Amino acid sequence: MTDQQLLRDYTERRSEEAFAKLVQRHVDHVYSAALRMVHDAHLAEDVTQSAFVALAQNARQLADHPVLSGWLHRTAQNLAVKTVRSDTRRRTHEQEAAMYGLFATEPDADWEQIAPHLDAALGELSRADHDALTLRYFERKSAREMATILGTSDEAAQKRVSRAVERLREFLANRGVVVGGTGLAALLSANAVQSAPLGLSASIAASAALTGAVLHQATTIGITNALTMTTLQKIVITASVAVAVGTGVYEARQIPLLRTQVETLRRQQEPFARQAEELHRQRDEALKRLAAADQENARLRRETAEIPQLRGEVTALRQTAREGAIAESTALAWAARITLLKQRVDQMPDKRIPEMDFLTDQDWAAATRDADLTSDDGVRQAMSALRRAAKNNFLNAMRGAFTKYAAAANGGDLPADPAKFAQALNANVGLLPSELTQLKPYFDVPVDDTTLQRYQLLLHPGTLHDNLSDIIVKEVAPPVDDEYDTSHSMGLYSGGVGNVNLIADAVAAAAKIYAQANKGQTPSEPAQIAPYLKQPLDPLLVQKYLSRLPADAAASNK
Repeated sequence: MTDQQLLRDYTERRSEEAFAKLVQRHVDHVYSAALRMVHDAHLAEDVTQSAFVALAQNARQLADHPVLSGWLHRTAQNLAVKTVRSDTRRRTHEQEAAMYGLFATEPDADWEQIAPHLDAALGELSRADHDALTLRYFERKSAREMATILGTSDEAAQKRVSRAVERLREFLANRGVVVGGTGLAALLSANAVQSAPLGLSASIAASAALTGAVLHQATTIGITNALTMTTLQKIVITASVAVAVGTGVYEARQIPLLRTQVETLRRQQEPFARQAEELHRQRDEALKRLAAADQENARLRRETAEIPQLRGEVTALRQTAREGAIAESTALAWAARITLLKQRVDQMPDKRIPEMDFLTDQDWAAATRDADLTSDDGVRQAMSALRRAAKNNFLNAMRGAFTKYAAAANGGDLPADPAKFAQALNANVGLLPSELTQLKPYFDVPVDDTTLQRYQLLLHPGTLHDNLSDIIVKEVAPPVDDEYDTSHSMGLYSGGVGNVNLIADAVAAAAKIYAQANKGQTPSEPAQIAPYLKQPLDPLLVQKYLSRLPADAAASNK
């Protein structure tokens, strides 16, 4: 007989045997789901028993339900959530973390990683996908049996299962549990249903039978008579039912006695008709409590929905911690490189310039980023980067000093617009200094004459362009490194910098003279251009820059 036929037999004839068959058929599936969710064998038994009691209470409405196992799974899930919730509010997040696997992020997932998340993931599936997985892996139906139940073809039923497995796998992946579709199907087949404890089926069947008997008797009494029952009578009946449900097979033997008590209470209820109005009020209060319970369930569902977000936050915190550790390690490495560069700079005082007092920590860090500090050549290149940054910083400070000087000479602020500023400067040559030493009071940090003497003022009063791009200061100090140095210039709204390499220039000039003297032949050896060098150079340096010359550079005007 199908589930639907057994349910009809139970509801129409109160067949305890039919209900016992339903319990035996589905108890392992329901118990397994409850155990995964509550993580406690005794609590899982309670949830399982409550689920089948709910089935007995709703048997008539479920007689036409196509997939009874799906309904039982959802009912067990709801009951499990309530059970975990009532355990203590203080441990809610720990229970949910264990339930949904906040920290299950290992790529090679096994059943122990999947089980805590399985039922929550099943709850997110559509009803069709949920029913397909329940039939295939929890009831172990074949494709043909599924097709018969779902009213479709064998192939369509199998495709529905495959699609549902893939969606379940995606839900698990979102919770950090990575498993392939084939592996997930295999794990579900092997582990989804576990055997319930011995005796649980009998206990549930007896409890559900008692519940059905009580409900049947209550129906024959009638709604009007039920409303006239006293509070004391309700307590007696409720206590009797609770004891019967909780104690299992032993209490099942007391069914005849309880039925006699129910009949006695029915005969006694007529003198209490005057209490009907009070019972109406109690009924309304019970409805209010039910509404409050529904609101609590809704709130619990919302909190449960926040679990993925909390997991994401935990992952983000872990990532932040890893990035922080990497950043700290990088900072320590940079600090060590900066310290090493400063030591090497102290060993080369001839490569320092006064503007290096304007260097910032960021400038030192930038200079060490790609530098080879294990060789003198690498240190010289790093020092060239430091001098370049130092000159830029100094000229930026000088540009500010020019503006402050002009504002002071004008008796107040000058226009911010470059064109109007240029017009003011051209109209009054006294707004700009005649020599750079006049700017000293307008620097934010002290500047000595030695530093200022490394630059030349190129002002031509009355000729500044509207965009203030004119070069008014240029560097005149000789380079401190023949290979790695720079030359800078500055305007109020512009600036310029060029690389200086005297060695490369000398080699290129000598190579050009050699080529002119040898019918355009390009030199390849240092000895070939030695007679044309204005001063002797290290042959290794000469070879270094000869190899960098283009094939026709020596013979051209480049």
